[in-house]
Amino acid sequence: MKTDFSIQVATVNGSGSQSSNQILVRALFRSGVPVGAKNLFPSNIAGLPTWFTIRVSDQGFTARTDNPEIVVAMNPQTLGEDLKSVRRNGLFIYNSEMKVDAAAVEDHPVKTIGIPFKDIVSSISDSVRLKKLLINMAYVGVLAELLKIPEETLADSISHQFKGKESVIAPNREAVLAGRAYAREHLKDLDFPYEVNARPQGSAGKILIDGNTSASLGLVFGGCTVVCWYPITPSSSLVEGFSKYAEKYRRTRDGKADFSVVQAEDELASISMVIGAGWAGARAMTATSGPGLSLMAEAAGLAYYAEVPAVIWNVQRVGPSTGLPTRTLQGDLLSAYTLSHGDTRHVVLLPANPKDCFEDGQNAFDLAERLQTLVIVLSDLDLGMNLHMSQEFSYPEKPFDRGKVLDEETLKTHAAFGRYKDADGDGIPYRTLPGTESDAAGYFTRGSGHDEFGNYTESNKVYKSNMDRLARKLETARTLIPAPRIESRGEKVGLIYFGSSSECVPEARFLMEQKGLRTDTLQLRALPLHKEVDNFLKDHERLYVIEQNRDAQLAGILRMEKPEAATKLFSVLEYDGLPLTARHVAGEILTKEGKA
Repeated sequence: MKTDFSIQVATVNGSGSQSSNQILVRALFRSGVPVGAKNLFPSNIAGLPTWFTIRVSDQGFTARTDNPEIVVAMNPQTLGEDLKSVRRNGLFIYNSEMKVDAAAVEDHPVKTIGIPFKDIVSSISDSVRLKKLLINMAYVGVLAELLKIPEETLADSISHQFKGKESVIAPNREAVLAGRAYAREHLKDLDFPYEVNARPQGSAGKILIDGNTSASLGLVFGGCTVVCWYPITPSSSLVEGFSKYAEKYRRTRDGKADFSVVQAEDELASISMVIGAGWAGARAMTATSGPGLSLMAEAAGLAYYAEVPAVIWNVQRVGPSTGLPTRTLQGDLLSAYTLSHGDTRHVVLLPANPKDCFEDGQNAFDLAERLQTLVIVLSDLDLGMNLHMSQEFSYPEKPFDRGKVLDEETLKTHAAFGRYKDADGDGIPYRTLPGTESDAAGYFTRGSGHDEFGNYTESNKVYKSNMDRLARKLETARTLIPAPRIESRGEKVGLIYFGSSSECVPEARFLMEQKGLRTDTLQLRALPLHKEVDNFLKDHERLYVIEQNRDAQLAGILRMEKPEAATKLFSVLEYDGLPLTARHVAGEILTKEGKA
C-alpha cells in the first residue's frame, strides 16, 4: 500500500465543497503525512467549474501533479475532461446521477465507480439546502474509508472547520460516517493500492497554513501599525488577516487600537498614504496584486528618490490587464524590481513558503527603515491562498532595525546634518522623525532634484552625484538582504528558482536523478542579487532558471547584471496559471540535457 498519491475533486464554485476539501486536507495533515493543497477556482460567479487538488507523499513531495491517481467528479460540465485527467489505472469516482460516456472509459482505462451521494445523505436532514452541502461530506467519508484515515482524526478536523458553528458539526459527522459505511459495504472488494500510513508524531513541529495568513501574522510581529489598501484578489485576505490579529494583539492597556487600517479610494492613494505614514515614523505597508502595483508606480519612485521607508506586499496573479485573477504566476518580478520611471531599482523579497512570509513581515520593515527606501515583497496566489505545510513560526528574537534615525541627543554629534548626505559611505543618509525637539532636526523631503540638505536644485552634477549615491545604497542592500538557500554537491548543473516554484524542485531533482542527472540548487530570496549568487554562477557549467512567466524575467535580470554568465543560463518556463509541477520542470531539463 502506497502513501504517495494525488486527489482531484471537481465541483462547482459555491457548492460548499471548499469546507469539505479543507476538512480532508486537515485530516491528512493530522494523520502525520506530508500534504499540500491547491484550490483552482473561477474568478467570476458561482456555478462555474472549480477543482481542488490534494497531494500526499511519504517522501515529502507536496507540489501539484497534472495526472491525479484519484478523481472525484461532482460536476457534469467537466466530466469528460476530469475522466481524461486520471492517471492510467487510477480511480475515477463520480456522482451516479451523472451519465458517464462508456466509450470514453474504454479509451482511457481506469477504475470507474458511480456512487449515489444524494441517497447516502438523504436521511440525515430534512433541509434541502443542507443536504446539498452534506453530499460533499459523503465523498469525504468514502475517501476516508478507502484511505484508512482514522475516524477520530476526521472528527477533530470537522470540529476545527466548523468552530463557532457547532449546530452543523453533528450532521457533517453523520454524512462522513454514512460515506464510510457505504464504502465499507460496497467497495470492500475494490483493488485500491493507496493508504494513509498514519504517523502519530509526523506533524509535530509543523502547521498547516496559507501564505497570506502567515504574512498578516508576520506584519503584526514585525511592528506594522499602518495598513492602507484597496481590495484586490488575491491579496485581500492578507489585510483582513492583519485586521483580525491587530484587533486582538495590537491594543493599548486601556483597550484603544494601536494600529490603523485604511481602505483608500484606489491603489495610488493607498501607497501615497503609506509613504506619508513612513515619513512620520510608522511601519506602514499596503497589499495589492499586479494591476494595483502598476498604479503605484509613480509613488514608488517618490519613495525611492525621496528615501522614505515603505512596504508593498504584492500577491501576484496572471496578467497583463485583468488577466486571470484567480490563477497564479510570477510575472511581476521585473516590474517590481524597476517600478517607476527613470533609473529605479528596489529591494524585492521573494518568500517561498509560509514561514518565509511570516519572517518577511519583519524583514521588509527592517530593510525599508535601514535603507530608507521602498521594499516590495513578491508572493503569489499559490503561496498566498493555498494551504501549505510549514515549520512552526518562532517568536522574533532580533529587535527592530530602525536604521539611521537621529534624536535630540545624537543630533549633537551631527552638526552638519544633511538629510541626503552620505556621511558613512554606504549610500544611506541619516534622518530625523517629525516631532524631534531640536532646531537641527527639520529638513525638506523632496521628490524633485535636491542636494545633500534637501534644497531644490537642477544642477546636473548634483543630480548625478545623488543618483550615484542611491546606487551605492543598492550595493549596501546586497549585504543586508536574506542570503539565497544553496545546496551544493559539486555538480556541473545548477538550478536557480524563487518563490512558490520552490515547492516542486525537490521532486523534480528526484525525477532527474532517476535518469542519471544530479543537480545543485540555489533558491533566490531577494533582489538585488546577493553576493553568494556570484559564486554559484561561477561554479556551474550550465544553469537552469525556473520561473513562472513567459518572458524569463529572472533570467533576464541575471543576464543584465551578470553578463559573464549569460551563455550558461537556460530557461525553464511555465505560464499557464496553474501551480508548477515537478514533471514539467524535470522533463524540460532532461530534454535539454539529452536525457529524456
